[in-house]
Amino acid sequence: MATTFTTRITAMYTLQQPDPNYVVNALWEVTGVDGTNTASIGGNTQFNSADQEGAFIPYASLTEATVIGWIPESSITSAQACVQGQIDSMINPPVSPANTPLPWTP
Repeated sequence: MATTFTTRITAMYTLQQPDPNYVVNALWEVTGVDGTNTASIGGNTQFNSADQEGAFIPYASLTEATVIGWIPESSITSAQACVQGQIDSMINPPVSPANTPLPWTP
């Protein structure tokens, strides 16, 4: 079954400059579910007012979708790949070598 991914914002940190409650850091989590297995990984994106595109959105008007849109797509894609790796390891656990006693010692 294909894995379904969701991204959610878990926390935001703000400064009072250059605007009130200006978001400077967002913590987020990507979760993947394949019908049987679930895995997740957290991420952190920092924002700089020098990189701001478009008009300032007041904090009270922000939506989760807006803030997720600020996260670089490559960060979310990388997180999804890690989550998929976790799920793949649940489905087919990796084989670990065993520490076998040396044959010449009693």
